[in-house]
Amino acid sequence: QVQLVESGGGLVQPGGSLRLSCAASGSIFSINSMGWYRQAPGPQRELVATITSDGRTTYTQSVKGRFTISRDNAKNTVYLQMNSLKSEDTAVYLCNAIIRPGRDRYESHYWGQGTQVTVSS
Repeated sequence: QVQLVESGGGLVQPGGSLRLSCAASGSIFSINSMGWYRQAPGPQRELVATITSDGRTTYTQSVKGRFTISRDNAKNTVYLQMNSLKSEDTAVYLCNAIIRPGRDRYESHYWGQGTQVTVSS
């Protein structure tokens, strides 16, 4: 069984910084892409950033230059460094990873439980 556990959310003032972490554990043969999504109140979930196993990154336009995604393959962990935070960054941030849980298993998407980020003065 695979689990993704996030940490690092909280309340921060506009202009401040937070660092989110997401560690994958359990039965893991390999991890492909990892990423962060966010969901503000409402049905829409937004892709924030992704990183491949060899370190290639993508970002949604609104966070470019402010957020940095990175990963530690030895620890099966992905990070999101968020700087110059704005009120519109307020959301639940969810970790996603494409994981093959066994040599003879297909890749699947796995999700963390989410961590709240609130940007407010």
